[in-house]
Amino acid sequence: MSQEQNVTVQENKMGVMPVNKLLLNMSLPMMASMLVQALYNIVDSIFVAKVSENALTAVSLAFPIQTLMIALGAGTGVGVNALLAKQLGEKNYKGVNKTAMNGIFLAILSYLVFVIIGLVAVRPFYASQVADPNSEILAMGVEYLSIVCIGSVGLYTQLIGEKLLQATGKTVHSMLSQGLGAIINIILDPILIFGMFGFPAMGVAGAALATVIGQVAGGILAMYYNLAKNKEITFSWGNLKPDKETIIKIYKVGLPSIIMQSIGSIMTYCMNLILIGFTSTATAVFGVYFKLQSFFFMPVLGLNNGLVPIIAYNYGAGKRSRMIKTAKYSYVYAFCLMLLGFLAFEFMPTTLLGLFEASPEMIEIGVPALRIIGMHFLIAWYCIITGSVFQALGNGVYSMIVSVARQLVVLIPAAFILAKLGGLQAVWWSFPIAELMSLLMSTIFLIAIYKKVISKIPDTV
Repeated sequence: MSQEQNVTVQENKMGVMPVNKLLLNMSLPMMASMLVQALYNIVDSIFVAKVSENALTAVSLAFPIQTLMIALGAGTGVGVNALLAKQLGEKNYKGVNKTAMNGIFLAILSYLVFVIIGLVAVRPFYASQVADPNSEILAMGVEYLSIVCIGSVGLYTQLIGEKLLQATGKTVHSMLSQGLGAIINIILDPILIFGMFGFPAMGVAGAALATVIGQVAGGILAMYYNLAKNKEITFSWGNLKPDKETIIKIYKVGLPSIIMQSIGSIMTYCMNLILIGFTSTATAVFGVYFKLQSFFFMPVLGLNNGLVPIIAYNYGAGKRSRMIKTAKYSYVYAFCLMLLGFLAFEFMPTTLLGLFEASPEMIEIGVPALRIIGMHFLIAWYCIITGSVFQALGNGVYSMIVSVARQLVVLIPAAFILAKLGGLQAVWWSFPIAELMSLLMSTIFLIAIYKKVISKIPDTV
């Protein structure tokens, strides 16, 4: 009975708490967690850059594979999360346990895939981007990415553990496990990269090892919380076997998420190929941009985690005005966050690049690059929140179409054409161009979904 009462209280909060307070209440923990992750991404690269610019380039070139690793784990986790939460609402505890164990099985399977990639595919992956087989960039990149792939057991343990906690409402425990992994990584980076407290200086291999150890620590804590605190799930290791029906249900929700995140992997790989044709420094600048932009984008993604369930709940409850208020507040907060990013990129590019031990050549290439790319921040906030509104209303395919069109149909071809016509500096304009297309498509879909869905919702009180 008390369990039902708890559900009622949560539902009442979603439907009656003042919208602004509710949005902040649900978003701030995830925004804080995302900020910690963004900080880790930046600090990790700052330490690597102190080794050499080639080391920074080598780590930057690994980004497509790392993105793919996270896409597979996080996307599968989204499917597990959604199915498990639905079964909890139905009080189908047998299904809950089966979903949890199949999620763990899929995490193990994902890990094994990247062990194979780490053993056989890393060198060909780098060789496709770096022409010189004796290049220092290639040697360091292979060393770094091999360790990250083969040691990714912690990453997949952490991702599935966090999603199981989130599905049962234990977001604080999820945040703590994620934060622990990032903090340990930040602490170990200088120790293992430069050799401190008796440890040998390992360079980029030390950065990779710090990443792996941090992920393992976060994964262990996440699974501890699940085993000790997550009473809604019974973990029966005898049931660690694939169930076709459950796996299909997981990927029915998770596959679009995997595809959307994997698109970013393809985009970064193609951009690296275009940029390294000019100079490896351009690739390093692109890698630095991705690290820096995460500090502004990640909190917006945390905001999305709060707005989606609020809009979805009030959609089901027929409370149109609360849905619209949630979207409006989200637009305002997202704009403020992205405006800070725009101002930083426009007025502090030299300072930002200086964090990464930028050489004179890197400053020369990077300052105009950050200023040009930074322009798209003034549009991206709208496109990100609008995409989340689509997902909350059950039209996630709109988000996927916009993402594919932006990154693959417009950005990469535009970058290739601009590289041929205007040289390196022209390439960076592909980002604002792609964002303008995203703005247009997002608006068209938003108008359509407003006419077909939102406007027809009877606004009950």
